[in-house]
Amino acid sequence: MSIPCDKLEQTTIPNVNLFIDGHSTPAAAGGYFDRLDPSTNLVASRAACGRREDAEQMASIAAARFSMWSSTDINERVKILRRAKKHLPNYRDRFAQLMLSEIGAINEWVDFNIRVAADAIEAAVELALRYAQKNSISKTQTSYIVRQPVGVCLAIAPWNAPIVLAMRAVVFPLAFGNCVILKASELSPATHSLIADVLHEAGLPSGVLGVMTNAPEHSEEVIASLIAHPSVRRVNFTGSTRIGKIIAGMAAQHLKRCLLELGGKSPFIVLKDANLQLAAQEAVYGAFLNQGQICMATDRIIVEQPVADAFISIIKGLIENLIAGDPRRDGVKLGPVASPSIASRLSSLIEDAVDKGATLITGTSRRGQFIDATLLDNITPMMRIYSEECFGPIAGIYRVESAEEAITVANNCEYGLAAAIFTQDLTLAKEVANRLESGMCHINSATLKDDPTMPFGGLKSSGYGRFGGDACVDEFTEVRWITIEDN
Repeated sequence: MSIPCDKLEQTTIPNVNLFIDGHSTPAAAGGYFDRLDPSTNLVASRAACGRREDAEQMASIAAARFSMWSSTDINERVKILRRAKKHLPNYRDRFAQLMLSEIGAINEWVDFNIRVAADAIEAAVELALRYAQKNSISKTQTSYIVRQPVGVCLAIAPWNAPIVLAMRAVVFPLAFGNCVILKASELSPATHSLIADVLHEAGLPSGVLGVMTNAPEHSEEVIASLIAHPSVRRVNFTGSTRIGKIIAGMAAQHLKRCLLELGGKSPFIVLKDANLQLAAQEAVYGAFLNQGQICMATDRIIVEQPVADAFISIIKGLIENLIAGDPRRDGVKLGPVASPSIASRLSSLIEDAVDKGATLITGTSRRGQFIDATLLDNITPMMRIYSEECFGPIAGIYRVESAEEAITVANNCEYGLAAAIFTQDLTLAKEVANRLESGMCHINSATLKDDPTMPFGGLKSSGYGRFGGDACVDEFTEVRWITIEDN
């Protein structure tokens, strides 16, 4: 919903402007849109309705600042980013309030975001420092390779882990000397905009980072104009596979390279010799943290038949009291899902599965945007939940007869982001891991792991490209070959 500037009332609702050239600036055409609190349906934040002209101005400013930032000594860039890391905990309460009201986040999820965002900053600067040393060359060489920053990078971040995913989208390109435009999510505009405050306070020069907010109906216009801008050379996007395909298509039209981290439907394999108590605890963590709204959330629990009933008995005891509610209430560990459309889709998935023979182990009917932790047994291929990404507090039990069948079921999916295997036979575990079609695999731990020093990304419809690790260097620098011949 867009509201003309002259109709706004003075309230305690956070008002978020565009962040352009180091300043908080209203959109050129005016207007703001409201983000509603998923727990209360009251206005959580009000953000500027950026449009094409704002996007083009932001890109032009970033392009003008690129020469200065890319030529800034690596040690100075590192000092600024490490100051941001140091400042991050000071913003914790502000982030917590915004994440609570914009996405219904519980405190544990806020703290996870702060911690991993700090790790991402450190990983980015360490990587940039290491490659700056590798990039040092002797002037006497006659043929050599250099890596250089690419220019302006467009970072499109999602709402579900707003600090972690926006910070990594920004700091890796910044560390290598690129300028960045952060396209904030319409579901967490105030949270994403606060990241600019952290970096600006740390000393990031004006114009090196811009933050764009826009009403949902203007997203395609804004993204298309940014991708088309000649100064924007790289795009990184974290979000749904459906939108990722659109982004990739736009980028292809302009020969712009993309890093896409998209949807997932992570398999969680429990073999018959597994430690069932450990597996159940890790499954609960992986399936229901942040209401299951995490790309590598545990979606499919694939269990060997001999231990299925025992495993279900344990996991049922762990989750039957995970009742969704307003995180402002004491003791609530499961908040609302982010939007009414998400709640409707999840409710439809559950109903479809039950109608087609699934057994409802835990969970009750949806209450607005509140959905209790839901576990379904006896999932079969005829059910929508067998193949569709949940991205909510739902997990299904897939019963199999052997490790071989578990691999087949796990790979029978368009997604390939994360996976987990539980067994006490590590030789077998490694064999299974090598055959799973996933970008990441964890043995005897949850599908949810995030180490910014490691390459993070997926296969198949889960995207391409990697955040973190050496692969990240190729995402945000250009490699060039230079020769010298004697006169």
